[in-house]
Amino acid sequence: MASETIRLTGLTRSYGVGAAETTALVDATVTARAGEFVVLRGPSGSGKTTLLRLAAGLDEPDAGESWIGGRRVTAAPESEVAELRRTVLGYVDQEFPLVAFLTASENIELPLRARGASARERRFRVAEILEAVGLSDHAAQRPDELSGGQQQRVAVARALVHRPRVVLADEPTAQLDSTTAASVVGLIRERARRDGMTALVASHDPIVAEAADRVVEIHDGRLIGGV
Repeated sequence: MASETIRLTGLTRSYGVGAAETTALVDATVTARAGEFVVLRGPSGSGKTTLLRLAAGLDEPDAGESWIGGRRVTAAPESEVAELRRTVLGYVDQEFPLVAFLTASENIELPLRARGASARERRFRVAEILEAVGLSDHAAQRPDELSGGQQQRVAVARALVHRPRVVLADEPTAQLDSTTAASVVGLIRERARRDGMTALVASHDPIVAEAADRVVEIHDGRLIGGV
């Protein structure tokens, strides 16, 4: 497992009970190594979001396990999962929730504050990642002053700013035009190659799939290729 920074084995998840029960994910197994950019591709409702949430410890599976950066996430105490997110994991939620009363810059620096980074380091890293996502001129704006695409780029920047070993991203280009999407995908891919970061990105965007080292197909909660 040493070289596998993402190891998801036999993940299964259902919601509801009785006749209303819906199976979202069935026996999903995915591994990825340091520096690898893996895309989870499938239509809406195929189970992509469920898999990422289980991987990140945001939900618990009915069966199976998630290991991130050599640490067991499934059934781990919340304090351990929170520490994992502060130090090892970057997560881009499909809804990219930002703190409404904070500026773009302040939203991005939250992971650095959680790690106790100095003010100098926070300023440097936030400025660097703002430039990388093309938002240097919007650092002082709050979420309601940004477009949906700009908010999404802030969310991506926030997930990458602390240089995580693993990033999980759910449809990170959904609000972006093709040129901006290609730039954001290129940034994630660059971080994977340069820093050895592992990226597992759920998307049905062909721009994302074209940049992948490997594409894992998912349909109706089942992985059908690329594992």
